[in-house]
Amino acid sequence: MRLRGCGITALLLVSFGFALGQVAPRVLPSPFPGAQGSATAHREGQVAAPQPAAKPLPTGLSEDEIRDIEVFRRASASVCYITTVALRRDFFTMDVFEIPQGSGSGFVWDTDGHLVTNYHVISEGQKVRVTLSDQSEWDAEVVGTAPDKDLAVLKVNAPRQHLVPLPLGVSANLAVGQRVLAIGNPFGLDHTLTIGVVSALGRELRSPSDRIIRDVIQTDAAINPGNSGGPLLDSSGRLIGVNTAIYSPSGASAGIGFAVPVDPVKKLVPQVIAHGEPIQPGIGAELLADTWTARFGLDGVPVRAVSPGSPAARAGLRGLSFTATGRVVIRDRIVAVNGVPVNSVDDVLHSFETAGVGATVTLTVVSDDRRRTLSVPLVAVESGQE
Repeated sequence: MRLRGCGITALLLVSFGFALGQVAPRVLPSPFPGAQGSATAHREGQVAAPQPAAKPLPTGLSEDEIRDIEVFRRASASVCYITTVALRRDFFTMDVFEIPQGSGSGFVWDTDGHLVTNYHVISEGQKVRVTLSDQSEWDAEVVGTAPDKDLAVLKVNAPRQHLVPLPLGVSANLAVGQRVLAIGNPFGLDHTLTIGVVSALGRELRSPSDRIIRDVIQTDAAINPGNSGGPLLDSSGRLIGVNTAIYSPSGASAGIGFAVPVDPVKKLVPQVIAHGEPIQPGIGAELLADTWTARFGLDGVPVRAVSPGSPAARAGLRGLSFTATGRVVIRDRIVAVNGVPVNSVDDVLHSFETAGVGATVTLTVVSDDRRRTLSVPLVAVESGQE
Protein backbone atom coordinates (compact mmCIF):
# COMPACT_ATOMS: atom_id res chain seq x y z
CA MET A 1 0.00 0.00 0.00
CA ARG A 2 1.55 3.28 -1.12
CA LEU A 3 1.26 6.32 1.10
CA ARG A 4 1.16 9.71 -0.61
CA GLY A 5 0.55 13.40 0.20
CA CYS A 6 -2.74 13.86 2.01
CA GLY A 7 -3.99 10.34 1.31
CA ILE A 8 -3.41 6.70 0.38
CA THR A 9 -3.40 6.18 -3.37
CA ALA A 10 -4.98 2.92 -4.47
CA LEU A 11 -7.28 1.89 -1.63
CA LEU A 12 -6.90 4.76 0.85
CA LEU A 13 -5.22 8.13 0.95
CA VAL A 14 -3.12 9.14 3.90
CA SER A 15 -3.13 12.81 4.84
CA PHE A 16 0.36 13.10 6.17
CA GLY A 17 1.11 16.25 4.27
CA PHE A 18 4.12 14.24 3.06
CA ALA A 19 4.56 11.07 1.05
CA LEU A 20 6.70 9.20 3.54
CA GLY A 21 9.95 9.76 1.74
CA GLN A 22 8.36 9.41 -1.70
CA VAL A 23 6.57 12.60 -2.80
CA ALA A 24 6.64 16.23 -1.66
CA PRO A 25 3.64 17.45 0.35
CA ARG A 26 0.62 18.82 -1.49
CA VAL A 27 0.39 22.58 -0.93
CA LEU A 28 -3.05 23.99 -0.32
CA PRO A 29 -3.06 27.79 -0.73
CA SER A 30 -4.64 29.82 2.03
CA PRO A 31 -7.69 31.91 1.10
CA PHE A 32 -6.52 34.54 3.58
CA PRO A 33 -3.74 36.92 2.46
CA GLY A 34 -2.58 37.50 6.03
CA ALA A 35 -1.68 33.85 6.36
CA GLN A 36 0.84 34.16 3.55
CA GLY A 37 2.77 37.10 4.92
CA SER A 38 0.90 39.99 3.31
CA ALA A 39 1.24 43.57 4.47
CA THR A 40 -1.92 43.18 6.54
CA ALA A 41 -0.33 40.58 8.79
CA HIS A 42 1.61 41.55 11.91
CA ARG A 43 5.27 41.62 11.01
CA GLU A 44 8.14 40.47 13.17
CA GLY A 45 8.85 42.78 16.08
CA GLN A 46 5.42 44.40 16.05
CA VAL A 47 3.17 43.95 19.03
CA ALA A 48 -0.14 42.38 18.15
CA ALA A 49 -3.39 44.11 18.93
CA PRO A 50 -4.90 43.19 22.32
CA GLN A 51 -7.05 40.11 22.11
CA PRO A 52 -10.76 40.63 22.73
CA ALA A 53 -12.17 39.27 25.96
CA ALA A 54 -13.69 35.81 25.68
CA LYS A 55 -17.40 35.81 25.03
CA PRO A 56 -19.57 34.69 27.92
CA LEU A 57 -20.78 31.12 27.61
CA PRO A 58 -24.35 30.42 26.57
CA THR A 59 -26.67 29.18 29.25
CA GLY A 60 -27.77 25.57 29.45
CA LEU A 61 -24.41 23.99 28.53
CA SER A 62 -23.43 20.64 30.02
CA GLU A 63 -20.37 20.26 32.22
CA ASP A 64 -18.58 18.43 29.40
CA GLU A 65 -19.29 21.25 26.96
CA ILE A 66 -18.07 23.90 29.40
CA ARG A 67 -14.89 21.93 30.05
CA ASP A 68 -14.18 21.47 26.32
CA ILE A 69 -14.72 25.17 25.64
CA GLU A 70 -12.38 26.14 28.46
CA VAL A 71 -9.70 23.70 27.26
CA PHE A 72 -9.99 25.07 23.71
CA ARG A 73 -9.72 28.68 24.86
CA ARG A 74 -6.64 27.98 26.98
CA ALA A 75 -4.85 25.76 24.47
CA SER A 76 -5.54 27.98 21.45
CA ALA A 77 -3.06 30.51 22.83
CA SER A 78 -0.35 27.87 22.33
CA VAL A 79 -1.21 26.80 18.76
CA CYS A 80 0.42 28.51 15.78
CA TYR A 81 0.19 28.48 11.99
CA ILE A 82 3.33 27.54 10.04
CA THR A 83 4.12 28.28 6.39
CA THR A 84 7.23 27.45 4.40
CA VAL A 85 8.61 28.97 1.22
CA ALA A 86 11.38 28.10 -1.21
CA LEU A 87 13.72 30.81 -2.47
CA ARG A 88 14.25 31.03 -6.22
CA ARG A 89 16.29 33.46 -8.35
CA ASP A 90 14.82 34.92 -11.54
CA PHE A 91 17.01 33.97 -14.49
CA PHE A 92 16.73 37.37 -16.17
CA THR A 93 16.52 39.89 -13.32
CA MET A 94 18.49 37.85 -10.75
CA ASP A 95 15.91 38.89 -8.16
CA VAL A 96 15.15 36.37 -5.42
CA PHE A 97 11.48 35.54 -4.96
CA GLU A 98 9.54 33.20 -2.70
CA ILE A 99 7.43 30.21 -3.72
CA PRO A 100 4.95 28.80 -1.13
CA GLN A 101 5.83 25.22 -0.30
CA GLY A 102 3.52 24.03 2.46
CA SER A 103 1.67 24.83 5.63
CA GLY A 104 0.63 23.23 8.87
CA SER A 105 0.18 23.78 12.56
CA GLY A 106 2.49 23.76 15.56
CA PHE A 107 2.51 24.62 19.23
CA VAL A 108 4.61 26.53 21.74
CA TRP A 109 7.02 24.33 23.69
CA ASP A 110 8.59 26.90 26.05
CA THR A 111 8.87 30.62 26.70
CA ASP A 112 12.33 30.68 25.07
CA GLY A 113 10.55 30.65 21.70
CA HIS A 114 10.81 26.96 20.82
CA LEU A 115 7.91 25.53 18.82
CA VAL A 116 7.17 21.92 17.84
CA THR A 117 5.64 20.74 14.57
CA ASN A 118 5.89 17.82 12.15
CA TYR A 119 9.07 17.37 10.15
CA HIS A 120 7.07 16.95 6.95
CA VAL A 121 5.49 20.39 7.46
CA ILE A 122 8.86 22.19 7.10
CA SER A 123 11.02 19.69 5.20
CA GLU A 124 10.52 21.18 1.72
CA GLY A 125 10.98 24.84 2.63
CA GLN A 126 14.05 27.05 2.84
CA LYS A 127 12.34 29.70 4.93
CA VAL A 128 9.75 29.23 7.69
CA ARG A 129 7.24 31.74 9.02
CA VAL A 130 5.13 31.34 12.13
CA THR A 131 1.90 33.12 12.98
CA LEU A 132 1.20 33.00 16.69
CA SER A 133 -2.29 32.96 18.19
CA ASP A 134 -2.29 36.77 18.58
CA GLN A 135 -1.70 37.02 14.79
CA SER A 136 1.85 38.34 15.18
CA GLU A 137 4.09 36.88 12.48
CA TRP A 138 7.70 35.83 12.93
CA ASP A 139 10.49 34.38 10.84
CA ALA A 140 11.48 31.06 12.40
CA GLU A 141 14.80 29.26 12.64
CA VAL A 142 14.85 25.49 12.29
CA VAL A 143 16.68 24.42 15.45
CA GLY A 144 16.74 20.76 14.52
CA THR A 145 14.72 17.83 13.28
CA ALA A 146 13.90 14.23 14.18
CA PRO A 147 12.64 12.74 10.88
CA ASP A 148 12.44 9.25 12.42
CA LYS A 149 9.56 10.54 14.57
CA ASP A 150 8.31 13.17 12.08
CA LEU A 151 9.17 15.99 14.49
CA ALA A 152 10.87 19.38 14.07
CA VAL A 153 11.74 22.15 16.49
CA LEU A 154 11.59 25.81 15.45
CA LYS A 155 12.57 28.99 17.28
CA VAL A 156 11.14 32.50 17.07
CA ASN A 157 12.48 35.62 18.74
CA ALA A 158 9.13 36.61 20.15
CA PRO A 159 8.67 38.27 23.54
CA ARG A 160 7.75 35.90 26.34
CA GLN A 161 4.29 37.40 26.67
CA HIS A 162 3.51 36.04 23.18
CA LEU A 163 4.50 32.50 24.14
CA VAL A 164 2.16 30.21 26.07
CA PRO A 165 3.55 26.64 26.41
CA LEU A 166 1.18 23.69 26.60
CA PRO A 167 1.17 21.58 29.77
CA LEU A 168 2.60 18.11 29.08
CA GLY A 169 0.68 14.93 29.74
CA VAL A 170 1.57 11.23 29.61
CA SER A 171 0.80 8.84 26.75
CA ALA A 172 1.89 5.57 28.40
CA ASN A 173 -1.31 5.28 30.46
CA LEU A 174 -3.85 6.26 27.79
CA ALA A 175 -6.95 4.10 27.44
CA VAL A 176 -9.10 3.30 24.44
CA GLY A 177 -12.31 5.30 24.76
CA GLN A 178 -10.62 8.21 26.53
CA ARG A 179 -11.81 11.66 25.42
CA VAL A 180 -9.35 13.70 23.31
CA LEU A 181 -9.34 17.10 21.62
CA ALA A 182 -7.42 18.07 18.48
CA ILE A 183 -6.59 21.74 17.86
CA GLY A 184 -5.06 23.14 14.71
CA ASN A 185 -4.83 26.18 12.48
CA PRO A 186 -5.51 24.74 9.02
CA PHE A 187 -4.94 26.90 5.93
CA GLY A 188 -4.40 30.03 8.05
CA LEU A 189 -7.98 29.92 9.27
CA ASP A 190 -8.69 30.67 12.89
CA HIS A 191 -8.13 27.89 15.40
CA THR A 192 -10.33 24.83 15.01
CA LEU A 193 -11.38 22.21 17.53
CA THR A 194 -12.43 18.63 16.93
CA ILE A 195 -13.37 16.19 19.67
CA GLY A 196 -13.28 12.41 19.79
CA VAL A 197 -11.86 9.47 21.68
CA VAL A 198 -8.74 7.32 21.61
CA SER A 199 -9.78 4.70 19.06
CA ALA A 200 -6.74 2.44 19.35
CA LEU A 201 -3.23 2.36 20.79
CA GLY A 202 0.03 0.83 19.62
CA ARG A 203 -0.43 1.65 15.93
CA GLU A 204 2.57 1.97 13.61
CA LEU A 205 3.28 4.48 10.85
CA ARG A 206 6.24 4.91 8.53
CA SER A 207 8.14 8.14 9.02
CA PRO A 208 9.67 10.44 6.36
CA SER A 209 13.03 8.72 7.00
CA ASP A 210 11.41 5.31 6.39
CA ARG A 211 11.68 4.34 10.06
CA ILE A 212 8.63 2.98 11.85
CA ILE A 213 6.96 5.29 14.38
CA ARG A 214 5.66 2.98 17.10
CA ASP A 215 2.94 3.25 19.73
CA VAL A 216 1.06 5.78 17.61
CA ILE A 217 -2.30 7.00 18.95
CA GLN A 218 -5.33 6.46 16.72
CA THR A 219 -8.28 8.79 17.23
CA ASP A 220 -11.62 9.52 15.61
CA ALA A 221 -11.20 13.26 16.31
CA ALA A 222 -11.19 14.82 12.84
CA ILE A 223 -7.70 15.88 11.77
CA ASN A 224 -7.94 17.93 8.58
CA PRO A 225 -5.21 18.88 6.09
CA GLY A 226 -3.26 21.73 7.65
CA ASN A 227 -3.70 20.32 11.17
CA SER A 228 -0.43 18.38 10.91
CA GLY A 229 1.87 19.34 13.76
CA GLY A 230 -0.94 20.53 16.01
CA PRO A 231 -1.55 19.16 19.51
CA LEU A 232 -3.75 16.27 20.61
CA LEU A 233 -4.95 16.99 24.14
CA ASP A 234 -6.62 15.04 26.92
CA SER A 235 -9.79 16.34 28.55
CA SER A 236 -7.72 18.43 30.98
CA GLY A 237 -5.87 20.22 28.16
CA ARG A 238 -2.55 18.38 28.55
CA LEU A 239 -0.51 17.45 25.49
CA ILE A 240 -0.68 13.70 24.79
CA GLY A 241 0.32 13.63 21.11
CA VAL A 242 1.33 15.52 17.97
CA ASN A 243 -1.22 15.16 15.17
CA THR A 244 0.45 13.64 12.14
CA ALA A 245 -1.83 11.82 9.72
CA ILE A 246 -5.27 10.70 8.68
CA TYR A 247 -6.58 7.84 6.60
CA SER A 248 -8.96 9.12 3.97
CA PRO A 249 -10.28 8.13 0.54
CA SER A 250 -10.78 11.79 -0.39
CA GLY A 251 -8.03 13.77 1.36
CA ALA A 252 -10.46 15.06 4.00
CA SER A 253 -10.86 13.65 7.47
CA ALA A 254 -12.64 10.30 7.58
CA GLY A 255 -12.49 9.91 11.34
CA ILE A 256 -9.26 7.89 11.48
CA GLY A 257 -6.43 10.12 12.65
CA PHE A 258 -3.02 9.45 14.12
CA ALA A 259 -0.74 11.26 16.55
CA VAL A 260 2.85 10.72 17.68
CA PRO A 261 2.64 9.97 21.43
CA VAL A 262 3.95 12.62 23.80
CA ASP A 263 6.31 10.37 25.81
CA PRO A 264 8.97 10.09 23.06
CA VAL A 265 8.32 13.74 22.16
CA LYS A 266 9.25 14.78 25.72
CA LYS A 267 12.49 12.83 25.38
CA LEU A 268 13.44 13.99 21.88
CA VAL A 269 12.63 17.72 21.90
CA PRO A 270 15.22 18.66 24.59
CA GLN A 271 17.84 16.65 22.68
CA VAL A 272 17.00 18.44 19.43
CA ILE A 273 17.13 21.82 21.17
CA ALA A 274 20.55 21.02 22.66
CA HIS A 275 22.17 19.19 19.73
CA GLY A 276 20.10 19.87 16.62
CA GLU A 277 19.18 16.20 16.36
CA PRO A 278 18.21 13.32 18.63
CA ILE A 279 20.92 11.43 20.47
CA GLN A 280 21.21 8.00 18.84
CA PRO A 281 22.04 5.21 21.31
CA GLY A 282 24.17 2.44 19.84
CA ILE A 283 27.01 0.00 20.34
CA GLY A 284 29.34 1.12 17.54
CA ALA A 285 28.33 -1.43 14.91
CA GLU A 286 26.79 -1.28 11.45
CA LEU A 287 23.97 -3.71 10.77
CA LEU A 288 23.25 -5.40 7.46
CA ALA A 289 20.26 -3.95 5.61
CA ASP A 290 17.01 -5.89 5.84
CA THR A 291 16.93 -6.53 2.08
CA TRP A 292 20.09 -8.63 2.34
CA THR A 293 18.83 -10.49 5.39
CA ALA A 294 15.66 -11.40 3.52
CA ARG A 295 17.67 -12.46 0.45
CA PHE A 296 19.79 -14.83 2.52
CA GLY A 297 16.76 -16.13 4.42
CA LEU A 298 18.33 -15.40 7.81
CA ASP A 299 16.66 -14.74 11.13
CA GLY A 300 17.86 -11.92 13.32
CA VAL A 301 19.99 -8.98 12.17
CA PRO A 302 23.54 -9.65 10.91
CA VAL A 303 26.40 -7.40 12.01
CA ARG A 304 27.97 -5.80 8.95
CA ALA A 305 30.97 -4.07 10.56
CA VAL A 306 32.27 -3.16 14.00
CA SER A 307 34.08 0.09 14.85
CA PRO A 308 37.47 -0.44 16.54
CA GLY A 309 37.40 0.36 20.26
CA SER A 310 33.61 0.50 20.37
CA PRO A 311 31.43 -1.32 22.94
CA ALA A 312 30.57 -3.83 20.21
CA ALA A 313 34.26 -4.53 19.57
CA ARG A 314 35.02 -4.87 23.28
CA ALA A 315 32.13 -7.31 23.63
CA GLY A 316 33.57 -9.46 20.84
CA LEU A 317 30.96 -8.86 18.12
CA ARG A 318 32.22 -9.67 14.63
CA GLY A 319 31.18 -8.23 11.30
CA LEU A 320 31.23 -9.70 7.79
CA SER A 321 34.38 -11.36 6.49
CA PHE A 322 35.47 -12.43 3.00
CA THR A 323 37.06 -15.62 1.75
CA ALA A 324 40.04 -15.69 -0.60
CA THR A 325 37.63 -16.03 -3.50
CA GLY A 326 35.63 -12.97 -2.40
CA ARG A 327 32.68 -14.86 -0.92
CA VAL A 328 30.90 -13.00 1.89
CA VAL A 329 30.78 -14.78 5.25
CA ILE A 330 28.13 -13.66 7.74
CA ARG A 331 29.35 -14.26 11.25
CA ASP A 332 27.38 -12.68 14.13
CA ARG A 333 23.61 -12.15 14.01
CA ILE A 334 21.70 -10.35 16.75
CA VAL A 335 18.50 -12.33 17.32
CA ALA A 336 17.24 -10.68 20.54
CA VAL A 337 17.79 -7.54 22.62
CA ASN A 338 16.97 -7.81 26.33
CA GLY A 339 15.21 -11.08 25.59
CA VAL A 340 12.91 -9.59 22.92
CA PRO A 341 13.36 -11.12 19.43
CA VAL A 342 14.50 -8.70 16.70
CA ASN A 343 13.96 -9.31 12.98
CA SER A 344 14.92 -5.96 11.42
CA VAL A 345 17.33 -3.07 11.82
CA ASP A 346 14.38 -0.98 13.01
CA ASP A 347 13.69 -3.52 15.77
CA VAL A 348 17.27 -3.17 17.03
CA LEU A 349 17.21 0.64 16.85
CA HIS A 350 13.89 0.75 18.70
CA SER A 351 15.29 -1.47 21.46
CA PHE A 352 18.35 0.76 21.83
CA GLU A 353 16.25 3.94 21.83
CA THR A 354 13.93 2.52 24.46
CA ALA A 355 16.88 1.70 26.73
CA GLY A 356 18.74 4.98 26.10
CA VAL A 357 22.38 6.08 26.25
CA GLY A 358 24.12 4.80 29.39
CA ALA A 359 22.02 1.67 29.72
CA THR A 360 23.44 -1.82 29.25
CA VAL A 361 21.59 -4.15 26.90
CA THR A 362 21.74 -7.90 26.72
CA LEU A 363 22.28 -9.14 23.17
CA THR A 364 21.52 -12.69 22.11
CA VAL A 365 23.93 -13.45 19.28
CA VAL A 366 24.04 -16.43 16.94
CA SER A 367 27.05 -17.42 14.86
CA ASP A 368 27.55 -20.77 13.09
CA ASP A 369 24.64 -22.21 15.10
CA ARG A 370 26.37 -21.20 18.33
CA ARG A 371 24.32 -18.98 20.62
CA ARG A 372 25.87 -16.64 23.17
CA THR A 373 24.72 -13.75 25.37
CA LEU A 374 26.61 -10.46 25.58
CA SER A 375 26.14 -7.44 27.86
CA VAL A 376 26.94 -4.27 25.92
CA PRO A 377 26.69 -0.63 27.15
CA LEU A 378 24.91 1.88 24.91
CA VAL A 379 26.77 5.04 23.89
CA ALA A 380 25.91 8.01 21.70
CA VAL A 381 26.78 7.19 18.09
CA GLU A 382 26.64 8.98 14.76
CA SER A 383 23.79 8.47 12.33
CA GLY A 384 24.32 5.30 10.28
CA GLN A 385 25.72 3.38 13.22
CA GLU A 386 23.89 1.28 15.77
